[in-house]
Amino acid sequence: MNAKGIILAAGKGTRLTPATLPVSKPFLPIYDKPMIYYPLETLIRLNVKDILFIVHEDDLVVFQNTFGSGKHVGLNFSYIIQKKQKGIADAYIIAEKFLEESPSILALCDNVFIGKKFIHFAEMAHKKIKNGGCSIFGLSVPDPENFGVIELDEDGKITRIEEKPSKPKTNLVIPGMYFFDSEAKNYVKELNLSPRGELEITDLIKIYLKNQNLDLEILDDSIIWQDAGNAKSLLDASQNVKKYEIENHVKVGSYEIAAFEKGFIDISDLNNLAEKFIKSDYGKTIKRYIDNLNN
Repeated sequence: MNAKGIILAAGKGTRLTPATLPVSKPFLPIYDKPMIYYPLETLIRLNVKDILFIVHEDDLVVFQNTFGSGKHVGLNFSYIIQKKQKGIADAYIIAEKFLEESPSILALCDNVFIGKKFIHFAEMAHKKIKNGGCSIFGLSVPDPENFGVIELDEDGKITRIEEKPSKPKTNLVIPGMYFFDSEAKNYVKELNLSPRGELEITDLIKIYLKNQNLDLEILDDSIIWQDAGNAKSLLDASQNVKKYEIENHVKVGSYEIAAFEKGFIDISDLNNLAEKFIKSDYGKTIKRYIDNLNN
Protein backbone atom coordinates (compact mmCIF):
# COMPACT_ATOMS: atom_id res chain seq x y z
CA MET A 1 0.00 0.00 0.00
CA ASN A 2 1.28 3.46 -0.92
CA ALA A 3 2.27 5.77 1.91
CA LYS A 4 0.26 8.89 2.61
CA GLY A 5 1.87 12.17 3.55
CA ILE A 6 1.25 14.45 6.51
CA ILE A 7 2.71 17.95 6.80
CA LEU A 8 2.40 19.37 10.30
CA ALA A 9 2.01 23.10 9.77
CA ALA A 10 -0.07 24.29 12.73
CA GLY A 11 2.63 26.06 14.73
CA LYS A 12 2.10 29.68 15.68
CA GLY A 13 5.73 30.58 15.06
CA THR A 14 6.18 32.33 18.40
CA ARG A 15 9.97 32.12 18.11
CA LEU A 16 9.70 34.14 14.91
CA THR A 17 7.45 36.94 16.16
CA PRO A 18 6.85 39.69 15.13
CA ALA A 19 7.47 38.28 11.63
CA THR A 20 4.63 35.79 12.13
CA LEU A 21 2.07 38.35 13.28
CA PRO A 22 0.87 39.22 9.73
CA VAL A 23 1.64 35.84 8.11
CA SER A 24 1.80 32.30 9.49
CA LYS A 25 5.13 30.49 9.79
CA PRO A 26 4.57 27.93 6.98
CA PHE A 27 4.32 30.79 4.47
CA LEU A 28 7.41 32.70 5.54
CA PRO A 29 9.90 32.65 2.67
CA ILE A 30 13.00 30.51 2.60
CA TYR A 31 14.85 32.19 -0.24
CA ASP A 32 12.24 32.56 -3.01
CA LYS A 33 9.41 30.30 -1.89
CA PRO A 34 7.35 29.53 1.24
CA MET A 35 9.07 27.17 3.65
CA ILE A 36 6.25 24.64 3.31
CA TYR A 37 7.20 24.06 -0.34
CA TYR A 38 10.30 22.13 0.78
CA PRO A 39 8.66 19.23 2.66
CA LEU A 40 5.92 19.18 0.03
CA GLU A 41 8.48 18.70 -2.74
CA THR A 42 10.10 15.84 -0.80
CA LEU A 43 6.81 13.98 -0.35
CA ILE A 44 6.06 14.29 -4.06
CA ARG A 45 9.52 12.98 -4.99
CA LEU A 46 8.75 9.97 -2.79
CA ASN A 47 5.67 9.25 -4.96
CA VAL A 48 3.23 10.36 -2.27
CA LYS A 49 0.02 11.57 -3.91
CA ASP A 50 -2.34 11.87 -0.91
CA ILE A 51 -1.17 14.64 1.40
CA LEU A 52 -2.78 16.05 4.53
CA PHE A 53 -1.95 19.53 5.79
CA ILE A 54 -2.53 19.90 9.54
CA VAL A 55 -3.02 23.61 10.04
CA HIS A 56 -3.90 26.28 12.57
CA GLU A 57 -7.53 27.36 12.40
CA ASP A 58 -6.61 30.91 11.34
CA ASP A 59 -4.61 29.57 8.39
CA LEU A 60 -7.10 27.13 6.87
CA VAL A 61 -8.42 29.52 4.21
CA VAL A 62 -4.89 30.61 3.27
CA PHE A 63 -3.84 26.99 2.76
CA GLN A 64 -6.93 26.19 0.72
CA ASN A 65 -6.44 29.28 -1.45
CA THR A 66 -2.75 28.50 -1.95
CA PHE A 67 -2.89 24.76 -2.70
CA GLY A 68 -6.54 23.96 -3.41
CA SER A 69 -7.43 20.32 -4.00
CA GLY A 70 -3.99 19.48 -5.42
CA LYS A 71 -5.53 18.68 -8.80
CA HIS A 72 -3.34 21.29 -10.52
CA VAL A 73 -0.31 19.09 -9.77
CA GLY A 74 -2.04 15.72 -10.05
CA LEU A 75 -2.28 15.24 -6.29
CA ASN A 76 -4.93 14.96 -3.59
CA PHE A 77 -4.66 17.56 -0.82
CA SER A 78 -6.68 17.46 2.40
CA TYR A 79 -6.78 19.84 5.36
CA ILE A 80 -7.50 19.37 9.07
CA ILE A 81 -7.33 21.95 11.84
CA GLN A 82 -5.25 21.25 14.94
CA LYS A 83 -7.41 22.99 17.55
CA LYS A 84 -4.85 22.73 20.34
CA GLN A 85 -1.14 22.20 20.01
CA LYS A 86 -0.35 18.93 21.77
CA GLY A 87 2.94 17.90 20.20
CA ILE A 88 4.16 16.34 16.97
CA ALA A 89 2.75 12.87 17.71
CA ASP A 90 -0.71 14.41 18.00
CA ALA A 91 -0.66 14.45 14.18
CA TYR A 92 -1.52 10.74 14.31
CA ILE A 93 -4.58 11.36 16.46
CA ILE A 94 -5.75 14.06 14.06
CA ALA A 95 -4.95 12.11 10.89
CA GLU A 96 -6.47 8.75 11.88
CA LYS A 97 -9.38 8.81 9.40
CA PHE A 98 -7.21 10.23 6.63
CA LEU A 99 -4.62 7.48 7.02
CA GLU A 100 -7.01 4.51 7.16
CA GLU A 101 -4.61 1.55 6.99
CA SER A 102 -1.82 3.26 5.06
CA PRO A 103 1.79 3.74 6.11
CA SER A 104 2.79 7.38 6.28
CA ILE A 105 5.52 9.98 6.09
CA LEU A 106 5.22 12.83 8.57
CA ALA A 107 7.08 16.04 7.72
CA LEU A 108 7.46 19.20 9.78
CA CYS A 109 6.82 22.33 7.76
CA ASP A 110 9.90 24.17 9.06
CA ASN A 111 12.49 21.46 8.40
CA VAL A 112 14.55 21.89 5.23
CA PHE A 113 16.87 19.23 3.82
CA ILE A 114 19.33 20.10 1.04
CA GLY A 115 21.72 17.80 -0.79
CA LYS A 116 22.07 15.73 -3.95
CA LYS A 117 21.76 12.48 -1.99
CA PHE A 118 18.87 13.47 0.27
CA ILE A 119 16.10 11.94 -1.82
CA HIS A 120 18.15 8.72 -1.97
CA PHE A 121 18.30 8.63 1.83
CA ALA A 122 14.57 9.38 2.02
CA GLU A 123 13.79 6.60 -0.47
CA MET A 124 15.79 4.17 1.64
CA ALA A 125 13.88 5.16 4.79
CA HIS A 126 10.60 4.92 2.90
CA LYS A 127 11.46 1.47 1.57
CA LYS A 128 12.22 0.16 5.06
CA ILE A 129 8.65 0.69 6.30
CA LYS A 130 6.97 -1.18 3.46
CA ASN A 131 7.23 -4.37 5.49
CA GLY A 132 6.23 -2.62 8.71
CA GLY A 133 7.97 -0.63 11.39
CA CYS A 134 9.31 2.90 11.72
CA SER A 135 12.30 4.53 10.08
CA ILE A 136 14.00 7.74 11.19
CA PHE A 137 16.89 9.89 10.07
CA GLY A 138 19.92 10.51 12.21
CA LEU A 139 22.09 13.59 11.82
CA SER A 140 25.02 14.98 13.82
CA VAL A 141 24.53 18.55 15.07
CA PRO A 142 26.42 20.91 17.40
CA ASP A 143 23.41 21.55 19.66
CA PRO A 144 21.80 18.12 20.29
CA GLU A 145 20.19 19.30 23.54
CA ASN A 146 17.49 20.99 21.43
CA PHE A 147 16.34 17.77 19.75
CA GLY A 148 15.59 14.09 20.23
CA VAL A 149 18.98 12.44 20.80
CA ILE A 150 19.92 8.94 19.58
CA GLU A 151 22.34 6.64 21.41
CA LEU A 152 23.91 3.69 19.57
CA ASP A 153 25.74 0.54 20.62
CA GLU A 154 29.04 -0.64 19.13
CA ASP A 155 27.17 -2.29 16.25
CA GLY A 156 25.37 0.93 15.33
CA LYS A 157 22.01 -0.18 16.68
CA ILE A 158 19.80 2.25 18.57
CA THR A 159 19.82 1.63 22.31
CA ARG A 160 18.13 4.79 23.58
CA ILE A 161 16.30 7.91 22.45
CA GLU A 162 15.97 10.91 24.74
CA GLU A 163 13.96 14.08 24.09
CA LYS A 164 15.96 17.30 24.58
CA PRO A 165 18.32 16.02 27.29
CA SER A 166 20.16 18.64 29.35
CA LYS A 167 23.35 16.59 29.01
CA PRO A 168 23.19 14.68 25.70
CA LYS A 169 25.48 11.68 25.40
CA THR A 170 25.80 11.97 21.61
CA ASN A 171 25.45 14.59 18.87
CA LEU A 172 23.18 12.34 16.79
CA VAL A 173 19.63 13.71 16.61
CA ILE A 174 16.34 12.99 14.84
CA PRO A 175 15.41 15.70 12.31
CA GLY A 176 11.82 16.48 11.38
CA MET A 177 10.77 13.80 8.93
CA TYR A 178 9.47 10.42 10.11
CA PHE A 179 8.41 7.21 8.36
CA PHE A 180 5.76 5.03 10.03
CA ASP A 181 3.77 1.92 9.23
CA SER A 182 0.00 1.82 9.67
CA GLU A 183 0.29 1.05 13.42
CA ALA A 184 1.40 4.58 14.34
CA LYS A 185 -2.17 5.83 14.68
CA ASN A 186 -2.86 3.00 17.14
CA TYR A 187 0.36 3.27 19.13
CA VAL A 188 -0.07 7.00 19.68
CA LYS A 189 -3.19 6.28 21.74
CA GLU A 190 -0.96 4.51 24.27
CA LEU A 191 1.06 7.66 24.95
CA ASN A 192 0.72 9.94 27.96
CA LEU A 193 1.33 13.65 27.83
CA SER A 194 4.92 14.58 28.64
CA PRO A 195 5.81 17.00 31.49
CA ARG A 196 5.54 19.84 28.97
CA GLY A 197 1.99 18.73 28.09
CA GLU A 198 2.69 17.20 24.69
CA LEU A 199 2.47 13.89 22.90
CA GLU A 200 6.14 13.50 22.09
CA ILE A 201 7.20 12.06 18.75
CA THR A 202 10.16 10.46 20.51
CA ASP A 203 7.76 8.53 22.76
CA LEU A 204 5.97 7.18 19.69
CA ILE A 205 9.29 6.19 18.12
CA LYS A 206 10.31 4.48 21.39
CA ILE A 207 7.41 2.05 21.02
CA TYR A 208 8.95 0.84 17.77
CA LEU A 209 12.37 0.68 19.45
CA LYS A 210 10.90 -1.46 22.24
CA ASN A 211 9.29 -3.72 19.62
CA GLN A 212 12.64 -3.99 17.79
CA ASN A 213 11.00 -2.55 14.70
CA LEU A 214 12.91 0.72 14.33
CA ASP A 215 15.36 1.47 11.51
CA LEU A 216 17.87 4.29 11.29
CA GLU A 217 19.06 6.06 8.16
CA ILE A 218 22.09 8.20 9.03
CA LEU A 219 22.45 11.26 6.81
CA ASP A 220 26.03 11.98 5.87
CA ASP A 221 27.74 15.36 5.94
CA SER A 222 26.71 16.09 2.34
CA ILE A 223 23.21 16.84 3.65
CA ILE A 224 22.42 20.30 4.98
CA TRP A 225 19.53 20.33 7.44
CA GLN A 226 17.86 23.42 8.80
CA ASP A 227 15.22 23.61 11.52
CA ALA A 228 13.99 27.04 10.45
CA GLY A 229 12.14 27.83 13.65
CA ASN A 230 13.93 31.05 14.60
CA ALA A 231 15.16 34.13 12.75
CA LYS A 232 18.80 33.06 12.45
CA SER A 233 18.01 29.56 11.16
CA LEU A 234 15.45 31.00 8.73
CA LEU A 235 18.10 33.30 7.28
CA ASP A 236 20.69 30.51 7.23
CA ALA A 237 18.25 28.25 5.39
CA SER A 238 17.62 30.93 2.76
CA GLN A 239 21.33 31.47 2.22
CA ASN A 240 21.99 27.73 2.00
CA VAL A 241 19.20 27.21 -0.53
CA LYS A 242 20.39 30.11 -2.67
CA LYS A 243 24.00 28.87 -2.62
CA TYR A 244 23.00 25.30 -3.40
CA GLU A 245 20.73 26.32 -6.30
CA ILE A 246 23.41 28.53 -7.87
CA GLU A 247 26.18 25.94 -7.51
CA ASN A 248 24.09 23.02 -8.78
CA HIS A 249 21.86 24.79 -11.32
CA VAL A 250 18.68 23.37 -9.80
CA LYS A 251 15.53 24.72 -8.20
CA VAL A 252 15.12 23.24 -4.71
CA GLY A 253 11.62 23.12 -3.26
CA SER A 254 9.67 23.45 -6.49
CA TYR A 255 6.82 21.03 -5.92
CA GLU A 256 5.50 21.85 -9.39
CA ILE A 257 8.68 20.62 -11.09
CA ALA A 258 8.68 17.59 -8.80
CA ALA A 259 5.11 16.75 -9.83
CA PHE A 260 6.11 16.96 -13.49
CA GLU A 261 9.23 14.82 -13.05
CA LYS A 262 7.20 12.14 -11.23
CA GLY A 263 4.70 12.08 -14.09
CA PHE A 264 1.75 13.50 -12.14
CA ILE A 265 1.33 16.36 -14.65
CA ASP A 266 2.50 16.95 -18.21
CA ILE A 267 4.66 19.71 -19.67
CA SER A 268 1.61 21.74 -20.68
CA ASP A 269 0.40 21.73 -17.08
CA LEU A 270 3.84 22.79 -15.86
CA ASN A 271 3.96 25.60 -18.38
CA ASN A 272 0.60 26.90 -17.14
CA LEU A 273 1.92 26.88 -13.59
CA ALA A 274 5.03 28.77 -14.69
CA GLU A 275 2.86 31.43 -16.33
CA LYS A 276 1.16 32.01 -12.99
CA PHE A 277 4.48 33.18 -11.51
CA ILE A 278 6.06 34.51 -14.70
CA LYS A 279 6.94 37.95 -13.28
CA SER A 280 9.03 36.38 -10.52
CA ASP A 281 12.41 34.68 -10.67
CA TYR A 282 10.65 31.51 -9.51
CA GLY A 283 8.32 31.46 -12.53
CA LYS A 284 11.15 32.36 -14.89
CA THR A 285 13.23 29.50 -13.51
CA ILE A 286 10.44 27.02 -14.27
CA LYS A 287 10.18 28.50 -17.77
CA ARG A 288 13.92 28.02 -18.31
CA TYR A 289 13.59 24.45 -17.07
CA ILE A 290 10.86 23.83 -19.69
CA ASP A 291 12.94 25.50 -22.43
CA ASN A 292 15.91 23.29 -21.61
CA LEU A 293 13.71 20.22 -21.95
CA ASN A 294 12.58 21.36 -25.40
CA ASN A 295 16.11 22.09 -26.66
